[in-house]
Amino acid sequence: MSSLPQRYTVTAALPYANGPVHIGHLAGVYLPADIYVRYLRAQQRDVKFICGSDEHGVPITIRAQKEGVTPQQVVDKYHAIIRDSFQEFGVSFDIYSRTSSQTHAEVASGFFKKLYEEGKFIEQVSEQYYDEKADQFLADRYIVGTCPNCGNENAYGDQCEKCGTSLSPTELINPRSMLSGNQPVLRETKHWYLPLDQYEPWLREWIVEGHKQDWKANVYGQCKSWIDQGLHPRAVTRDLDWGVPVPVAGAEGKVLYVWFDAPIGYISATKDLLPDTWETYWKDQGTKLVHFIGKDNIVFHCIIFPTMLKAHGDYILPDNVPANEFLNLEGDKISTSRNWAVWLHEYLQDFPGQADVLRYVLCANAPETKDNDFTWKDFQARNNNELVANLGNFVNRAVVLTHKFFEGKVPAAVSFTTEDEDVLRQLQEFPARIGELIDNYRFRDALNELMNLSRLGNKYLADQEPWKLIKTDEARTGTVLHVSLQLAAAFVTLLEPFLPEAAARLGRMLNTEKGTWPQAGRPDALPAGHQLAEAALLFTKIEDATVEAQMQKLLDTKKANELAAAVAAPAKEDVSFEQFQQMDLRIGTIVAAEKVAKTKKLLKLSVDLGFDEPRTIVSGIAEHFLPEALIGQQVQVLLNLAPREIKGIQSQGMLLMAENADGVLSLMQPSSPVRPGSGVA
Repeated sequence: MSSLPQRYTVTAALPYANGPVHIGHLAGVYLPADIYVRYLRAQQRDVKFICGSDEHGVPITIRAQKEGVTPQQVVDKYHAIIRDSFQEFGVSFDIYSRTSSQTHAEVASGFFKKLYEEGKFIEQVSEQYYDEKADQFLADRYIVGTCPNCGNENAYGDQCEKCGTSLSPTELINPRSMLSGNQPVLRETKHWYLPLDQYEPWLREWIVEGHKQDWKANVYGQCKSWIDQGLHPRAVTRDLDWGVPVPVAGAEGKVLYVWFDAPIGYISATKDLLPDTWETYWKDQGTKLVHFIGKDNIVFHCIIFPTMLKAHGDYILPDNVPANEFLNLEGDKISTSRNWAVWLHEYLQDFPGQADVLRYVLCANAPETKDNDFTWKDFQARNNNELVANLGNFVNRAVVLTHKFFEGKVPAAVSFTTEDEDVLRQLQEFPARIGELIDNYRFRDALNELMNLSRLGNKYLADQEPWKLIKTDEARTGTVLHVSLQLAAAFVTLLEPFLPEAAARLGRMLNTEKGTWPQAGRPDALPAGHQLAEAALLFTKIEDATVEAQMQKLLDTKKANELAAAVAAPAKEDVSFEQFQQMDLRIGTIVAAEKVAKTKKLLKLSVDLGFDEPRTIVSGIAEHFLPEALIGQQVQVLLNLAPREIKGIQSQGMLLMAENADGVLSLMQPSSPVRPGSGVA
């Protein structure tokens, strides 16, 4: 096992207090961080696990405005949900703090002020959009307009969510303020910038030359790409009324930019945890600093935050930043805004006492090297086939047979065969093998190796068949169960970082406590005569109905999104009243209908509109209505649409239909019959 420092500061990215935590966050950040920390504690290392809610920024204010509450009420709500969910999920933070705390305001302000006073920032005046009606500068997310790339009329000032293009507000066509709906104007404003370009040579040496071998390829590659493209000054302040006020004269109405403010939250949280000794974990060179983040935060934690720390001068730099890729859900990108997610707090309600099942599936399917996919069918299969049928089955058989044949007491090993010695030798190798993988942030492989220990135990029991052996050789049966129970005992420690609840239940079943990591493979962990507690199932099968209910929930979400998208379709450009008056809308009665030959969608309709002769209208509704069902129905018709020949038929108008999000058409009819030709007012 590699040499490890004696002291660690481990951080997990601060979750944004604008909504609950979902499985993508867990798989990418919080679960691997928790596994790593629990492993370090089993190594008896001095480790502090730091996190908290990121509670500043524009999305917070937007949500508050939509809900008619204050930003503080928004963050209070979601901070509590996230904190409680993490606790129930078994994430073992030493502290879960928040960036709206007084301690954080003091630490963040002090950090900014030191850099300001030492001339580490540059001041720049730039033009930014201002809402004259709302009397305030607009953050990028408060500006919407037409995307110059795809034409989406509701693109944000920083990104078009339809095509994914990164934007600046001035690139938007016809920009408008989300506060008033008015077109904003450009006004000058002064801000302070961190000159990343001045630190580019140092960053190149520190990252490109210093961390090429030990950082994950996806992390190193993204950092190198940024540096190779050239770095630019980045604003550390913004015009907003929610956040940490900029602590210098002339900065009224400005706050620290959330990307500058949030990572300092790691430091302020540590100070809340250890008021007298916090500096040891941030300024002592004997401390190893590790950030667990998602791939969207790589640049902030590998380039920007280290530059901030370097500029300050008193802090240690991160030793590693093991970022994962993204986890998708049922083949689609997880989206908070579309509610396309498995939310942690909802999972814990739907699957009480089964946090470890989700921990197992997310780790086994972790997006460590590329984006991966979570499906409910895979969730069920991994639980039933791996946790229940493999790990749970091995432990249960060993304990049940010991109770059945030896009154629940660990039998003595009379003598070891070659097979016994081989199993015990392999057992002793597992802690180091699993530990090396964890040291290198390969948690998925580490979990698979742990399951190999269970597979070893199952194969050993299947080969030895103690349920048959007891009939002819009690002593040999006792030896087989003695060896099996030593393997089971190893799981109490080795399983704990991955599945802490299951490890604790197993410890109670075996009547033993977890030990240190190096001792986990001892072949004499449970001495002869040691009394076991009653056997209990570590895991239970998940039935089809349970999984189908979760899949139905997602289908309902997808349908709701489609309906919302239909309702929320952007309005077209305004027309004048005079233009509207030019449209001749009438009510007609369909008197004849037939399919148009050699087409799937077209119907030829004869519509009585009060004239001497019915009008012929060709309409693409054949997939929605049977011709005979339309006869006698009243419909709304655009009468003065220029005639058009369709499939050799002269069409003299257009039927107006309503279309649902799922594409189903409905007739637009008067609430009671009217005379054909009646106008639509």
